[in-house]
Amino acid sequence: MEESKFYRIHVEKTLAILKPDVVHICDEIEDVILKSGFSIVQKRKVQLTPEQCSDFYADHYGKLFFSALTSYMSSGPIIVMSLAREDAVAHWKSIIGPASSVNNPASDPDCLRAKYGTTDLKNGLHGSESQVAAERELKFMFPNTTLESFVTNGDAEEYLSKFVNPTLIEGLTELCKHKPINDCVWLADWLLEHNPNHPRAIRGNVQK
Repeated sequence: MEESKFYRIHVEKTLAILKPDVVHICDEIEDVILKSGFSIVQKRKVQLTPEQCSDFYADHYGKLFFSALTSYMSSGPIIVMSLAREDAVAHWKSIIGPASSVNNPASDPDCLRAKYGTTDLKNGLHGSESQVAAERELKFMFPNTTLESFVTNGDAEEYLSKFVNPTLIEGLTELCKHKPINDCVWLADWLLEHNPNHPRAIRGNVQK
């Protein structure tokens, strides 16, 4: 009998910022975002104070451009978005491109910073550097929102259909066979042991 195949849907969130100079073409950039496979989980238009910008960019404190950066980012409205998809942090970084692409657009002509940026400072867009940075930045921009993994309806339905439902049916079938005294505890233990997100031994073969 063919072994069951298991996989984990791992959807990350990352923060995207449309800086003051590109807010007016928000719809154009959003179209690129959606066509790149992202879901826009949350979006808001805000204008930060210089003090808020200083807090957000605290990692850059003491650098020569820090004052100019906080002044620029507080000079007008920005649009902040929580984006979700598989490997969101790395994928969004690849789409916007490095800051250097502004001065050397030929190095990555398709990236958004090469297209919309004008200087290293006014490079059009921001993306979180890492998953840790994304969590901090999302909490900063969306303080009342939890950061649990976001799964699209289509992904959820596919996962439930392929893995969760068959696992539950198998577990309930075994429950009926064993007829334990404490059926809830027995089923909970069985589901932990047969969690489709974790490798397990199947018919003497080790699931890798």
